Amino acid sequence: MLNGRMVEKNPTELVIDCGGVGYEVKISLNTFSQLGDNEAVKIYTQFIVREDAQLLYGFATKEEREMFNFLISVSGIGPNTAMIMLSSLTPGEVAQAIQTEDVRTIQSIKGIGAKTAQRVIIDLKGKVLKFSAETENVGSKNNTNRFDALTALASLGFDKKAAEKVLDRIDNGQQSVEQLIKEALKLL
Repeated sequence: MLNGRMVEKNPTELVIDCGGVGYEVKISLNTFSQLGDNEAVKIYTQFIVREDAQLLYGFATKEEREMFNFLISVSGIGPNTAMIMLSSLTPGEVAQAIQTEDVRTIQSIKGIGAKTAQRVIIDLKGKVLKFSAETENVGSKNNTNRFDALTALASLGFDKKAAEKVLDRIDNGQQSVEQLIKEALKLL
């Protein structure tokens, strides 16, 4: 867990100053929407060590971190795919899709095919009983919402031009960054 001052906040990452050391933390859109603009933050973290990188993933709630750990335990789902899943759906929605064996919802997430969706359901069905569908926080309207959404989609690995076309279709000027990204993830 990191407890410190938020120095920088983007839809996919933030920087937290803890005792004079800045930690770059990758976050989901659900966490981004829950943080607000307060400088003082407390983030639950998961440290992932790979051969080529050491990455810190952050979550607004213990439940989201727990769902992340469940997801990365499934063969074929890495940390980035788990973050895309938690950006597209809340932990409660992921749990509900698993419990109801809703392959279509899980498969609608970028990077998840039919076999992986079925594997998620089989591996996690009994483990996610305690999660419930939460209400979503809706962010305030901001002139930079489209830009932030496009930046987030590009940093998640989507082609910028394809993301712009999708945003052209769905952006009516009323959605929050989170809503734009969630809708775009369904169409990309």
